[in-house]
Amino acid sequence: MVGFKTVKDVSLKGKRVLLRADFNVPIEDGVVVGDFRLRQTLPTIEYILKQKPALLIIISHLGRPAGQPDNELSLRPVGKELARLLDKEIHFIADCVGEHTRKAIAELKPGSIALLENLRFHAGEENNDHNFAEALVEASAAEIFVQDGFGVVHRAHASTEAITNLMPSFGGLLLEKEVETIEDVIQNPARLLTAIIGGVKIDEKIGVLKRFIELADCVAVVGALANNFLVAKDIRIGKSVIEADKIDLAEEIIELAEKQARKRPFKLLIPVDGVVSTSTDGRKPTRIVELQTAVLADVEAYPRTPPAHSHTVAADELILDIGPMSASEIVGVIEVSRTVVWSGTAGMAEVKGLAGAAPPFAHASRLIAEAMIGGNGSPKSKPFSLVGGGDTTAYIESEGLAEEFSFVSTGGSASLELMSGKKLPGIESLKARQERVL
Repeated sequence: MVGFKTVKDVSLKGKRVLLRADFNVPIEDGVVVGDFRLRQTLPTIEYILKQKPALLIIISHLGRPAGQPDNELSLRPVGKELARLLDKEIHFIADCVGEHTRKAIAELKPGSIALLENLRFHAGEENNDHNFAEALVEASAAEIFVQDGFGVVHRAHASTEAITNLMPSFGGLLLEKEVETIEDVIQNPARLLTAIIGGVKIDEKIGVLKRFIELADCVAVVGALANNFLVAKDIRIGKSVIEADKIDLAEEIIELAEKQARKRPFKLLIPVDGVVSTSTDGRKPTRIVELQTAVLADVEAYPRTPPAHSHTVAADELILDIGPMSASEIVGVIEVSRTVVWSGTAGMAEVKGLAGAAPPFAHASRLIAEAMIGGNGSPKSKPFSLVGGGDTTAYIESEGLAEEFSFVSTGGSASLELMSGKKLPGIESLKARQERVL
């Protein structure tokens, strides 16, 4: 029970529908290079079109243009890709408010689909400005608002909160699915429940870490996030990325985990080895280092195993991936888990390999992904796998694995905040107005 009405609860026939989507997708040289979020919104768009609305007007943001027009962040390429995916004409309108927009929409034929320009070209969007929300409604002449941009509902913006005060507002099918899936994992997980949490900033993950220490059977900390925990345990990490002023948060999490382990079977996994190099570009030699004591092997990319020699992480080296022992430990836990939540790659998985070689800092992420989808000899009864976070989603999509997971969230911070128990403004505004009827 999501607590808000959805498009299935209202008649859309003959209505002008304003759909807030999250089309914040990667674009290179004017071409969409990652259409995951577009594809996830298609069921909502197709459902609305089947109801024969007078018009479907879609709004979204792209990037962070700081309230000013920026050609590099135009939604025009998104309109072209959406037209290809739907096999329908998309009318792109070069603004989202104002008289030009109003006239362009008014001239559309019944049943048309319009995509308006980037909402964030106007400062009023991120300021949750009531006047900007009114301008959106006036330009579109919309009668029904549908919120389907899960990736932005943790923001109190004009298109997530203010606009719901101006017209009947409902959740889209994607928003409903996101909320139902995440809340079910938190409230009724099949056990064992394992959470793998990475990222960079510990203060962005502190809420979800605390929640999973309370709820999960195992929490594995990976990626640059783990560096804070290593330092908290007095382990040298060279010049690895770290938040020196946040070590106390890592210490707090370790203490909470120890208390939890005294009350019930629980395990907090912190990397015991790592892949290190003096550069993040993948051009310098890499080594596997046991983070407690010694180097296990000089490698260009594990799992090769050349002769070992003793050393620690040097002062000019960075930990860029967790090592094979750490990855194997996580894989072992995944193989006995019934539910696995993954947010944050285990290393710098985005770094490309040289001359067609495997990415040098993505081995652990690949092993984790394969274990979650049952692709590396895991039990036939693979776990329910939930993936969240922009970098993790981008990685599994680049590897062609996105369709293999049980559920891949379109939200980064939104999914983390929902998991941690926070109330999301864009969802709360829908709940508060669920009594609205046409």
